[in-house]
Amino acid sequence: MNRRQMLGLAAGGLAAPALLRAQEAWPSKPVTIIVPFAPGSSSDIVGRAIAQGVQAATGKPVVVENRPGATGEIGARVVIRSAPDGGILMHAPISTWAINAALRPNLSYDPTRDFTGLMQTVRTPNVLVVNPAQVPANDLPGFVAWLKERGGRAAYSSSGVGSSDHLTAEMFKQRTGTEASHAPYSGGGPATTDLIAGNVQFSFQNLGSIAPQIRDGRVKAIMTTAEARNPTLPETPTAGEAGLPDFVVYSWQALGAPAGMAPALAAQVHAACAAALRQPEIAKRLTDIGFEIVASTPADFTAFQHGEIARWKEVVGKGNIAPE
Repeated sequence: MNRRQMLGLAAGGLAAPALLRAQEAWPSKPVTIIVPFAPGSSSDIVGRAIAQGVQAATGKPVVVENRPGATGEIGARVVIRSAPDGGILMHAPISTWAINAALRPNLSYDPTRDFTGLMQTVRTPNVLVVNPAQVPANDLPGFVAWLKERGGRAAYSSSGVGSSDHLTAEMFKQRTGTEASHAPYSGGGPATTDLIAGNVQFSFQNLGSIAPQIRDGRVKAIMTTAEARNPTLPETPTAGEAGLPDFVVYSWQALGAPAGMAPALAAQVHAACAAALRQPEIAKRLTDIGFEIVASTPADFTAFQHGEIARWKEVVGKGNIAPE
């Protein structure tokens, strides 16, 4: 055997393990899904469902690590400093993926450039709800007329400055030419409690969290921001049906990885996580609490994310909204 043949065999022996590693199915090692919000938050619930589904299907450890703070910024920084090898992912809501970029000019990460977007995982519409003892209206035209009669002497609650429900209310005011003052709270629960108590008159809350209060009559639903009527509230019209066209808003969540993930690996991660979301037991558990399973493609999510950032930048600019 000549020297060239020996070198060829040696090179082939070195290349084969590398090729096998490149083709190895994900996950090949333990995976951590960073959730940049507290345990029990909606993004935590969905992130843990994905982790459970992937682990059950592959037998590889998948854990959720909560890194709350700064509307997701602390956890996002952990992820963007990580290697794009599939070992670290991030599951986060609309605020981390889109609203922060619209609201916070000094944000320390770029939610598009610094990540490999994998999929929009779930979404849920908001519901315009009013205090029935204070707001006599039963439909959207009546509610808008009532707001205009009040001349700004009305208030709405939200789960915090820059939250989906806050910006939905601001967009509603801009589209209807109405005025109302904003009462931000530390979450949807306190925002709903004060609405029921009559300290504010209306709110836009996630369908899953507000549906029980609608059913028992503590709040009155005027419309949803969904594309179509939701089976949870079949009697409640969409904004389009109620007379406000092109007012489709969802509070959504998404899964991503550090920037630079190889397309083949990203495709594997997407396939495994989408399959986890579609497992019947997991899908039912999430839809029962108001989520719609999306599991979009990476390309669809990227286009959607850019559109959402642009939309909320427009709302923030028109409303002169500043972060807390």
